Amino acid sequence: MNLFKAKINNWDDWGKVYQSIPDFAPLAEYILQKENLPAAKLEHLTPGTNAVFRAGDYVIKMYAPPESGLDQSLDLQSELFSVRRANALGVLTPRLVAEGFVEDKYRFAYLIMEYIEGEEFCEAVKKMTEGEKITAGRKLREITDRLNTPCEAFNGIDAINNKDRWERWNRYPESFKAEREAYIKTHSFGEKVFVHGDLCGDNILISPEGEFYIIDFADSLLAPAVYEHALMVFVFKFDLALLLGYFGDYNAAKLVEICFNGLLIHDFGGDIAAERLGEPAEFKCLEDLRKMLREKIDTLKAM
Repeated sequence: MNLFKAKINNWDDWGKVYQSIPDFAPLAEYILQKENLPAAKLEHLTPGTNAVFRAGDYVIKMYAPPESGLDQSLDLQSELFSVRRANALGVLTPRLVAEGFVEDKYRFAYLIMEYIEGEEFCEAVKKMTEGEKITAGRKLREITDRLNTPCEAFNGIDAINNKDRWERWNRYPESFKAEREAYIKTHSFGEKVFVHGDLCGDNILISPEGEFYIIDFADSLLAPAVYEHALMVFVFKFDLALLLGYFGDYNAAKLVEICFNGLLIHDFGGDIAAERLGEPAEFKCLEDLRKMLREKIDTLKAM
């Protein structure tokens, strides 16, 4: 077969084609036929890392092949384990319909899931009242509390000590990086539990009935719970009602420490700090990070 015509020799090549319907339509049509599912016109969904499209009542996700320079087999392994675990725990996710791979010009692994008719949390929250935000925060805490429990090692990722996951801190001053490394090697962050890892606003869908669905578990791993909780603070954009719903009686000082510790070990931590708190050059030491978090959280009413 030669259904996929584009060239993929590196990550830049993948970045140019992974949202291209013309490039992926023949491959998707073949996969749907292979799985005895009806053919359907592809539609764009919120972009992530892999090629994800809506096809009628389904979502088809085709993972970047090894030629892209990034082995996505771990993402597939993580996603399969995580969706099945979430379902067993009563967390709503799209139903897994099929999974497999196609040997074409490249070897494409794929997942097919049901399409959930819903609104992304990042859009839905804009229309919520303060009371609805508190309720939403509580619902999300119930979901993460179910997920953030111990489980078997399922992908071998070391959230804290794997230096390949530190690259988003590379643009920070050497003094900050050295202090961060010393801190994370000696600080006790707590028990490692399952975390979604990327529970951002577009990975939470709210159905017309008000049900919360969690999607895209490709970044899931075992990590301390602050890994998940810190990200939620930034997903909530420091909205007090959402924070009160999610954290309950947590006070501002505790929230600073959750964010501080969670960011330092999060795969996206360096990017989040730069986008939401300050320019990397402003962080000369760890106390600068803590200070910026404190200033941000002190603008909220006392919790």
